[in-house]
Amino acid sequence: MADIYVGTCSWSDHADFYPPGLRSTEQITYYAQRFPVVEINSTFYRMPPVRNFLAWAQRTPPGFVFDVKPYRQITWHDRANPPEDAQTLLFSETLQPLREADKLGAVHLQFPPWYVRRPENLAYIAHVRELFAGDLVGVEFRNTSWYEEDHVEEVLAALRDMDVALTVVDEPNLGSGSAPTLLEVTHPRLTIVRFHGRNYQKWYARTATTGERFDYRYSEEELAEWVPRVERLAERTSTLHLLFNNNARDYAVTNARQLRLMLDDALPAHHIVPPAGEAGGEAPALGAERGA
Repeated sequence: MADIYVGTCSWSDHADFYPPGLRSTEQITYYAQRFPVVEINSTFYRMPPVRNFLAWAQRTPPGFVFDVKPYRQITWHDRANPPEDAQTLLFSETLQPLREADKLGAVHLQFPPWYVRRPENLAYIAHVRELFAGDLVGVEFRNTSWYEEDHVEEVLAALRDMDVALTVVDEPNLGSGSAPTLLEVTHPRLTIVRFHGRNYQKWYARTATTGERFDYRYSEEELAEWVPRVERLAERTSTLHLLFNNNARDYAVTNARQLRLMLDDALPAHHIVPPAGEAGGEAPALGAERGA
């Protein structure tokens, strides 16, 4: 039986989700009463202080988990400034409050579209994985070279040897800067699925905000396609994180709720993890740090 967590990428982007007047510092507590998992992606844009992670851990109930995207330089998004081990280790140290609270779900390495399949790039993934020793680590590729028929089995085998979970994606499959939906499990303890939406028109567009690129609401029929896919993945891993990144308007929270209800009905053999609010948990005290 797999534990299946359904949530969103980020908690502060959801229009009309929070009650009017709710302070930004209170959003994570409100969110955690309704979902059991979230991805922190503000960490991709800036190196956060330890106190942020401590505050987030304190504001969420027992059993709630955070997946974390490392700072952009660590995953080669800053071409002018290659990754440095010292910076990666510093970032890892800031996650300690989540580890101590047993709330660190996974470190999620999302590489840029220009990060192609090369021996040195695969070696770097193995190296950075070692710098997060003891953590669950997932990797998301955004270039089709990693999925080419002649090489994909080699890539999957390498990830298994590294103890790294391949992140499964739902996104527009357009050209080299995208990834197909590959239902493969490379880690027995975790598989992450990230739903980016299917906004084909904006996938490569220069947009003012990322929300424009992910401006897409899944239909019930599209979500229903994922029920047997989730079941297939759940048969081969002990934990699934299903995270909606279509963070325009209220689409992510709406679709996450819809999929969770579908899975509740269709997959009784697995544990669809409830949020603390539904499980009768008490909300933690509110802190003073800003949300992600």
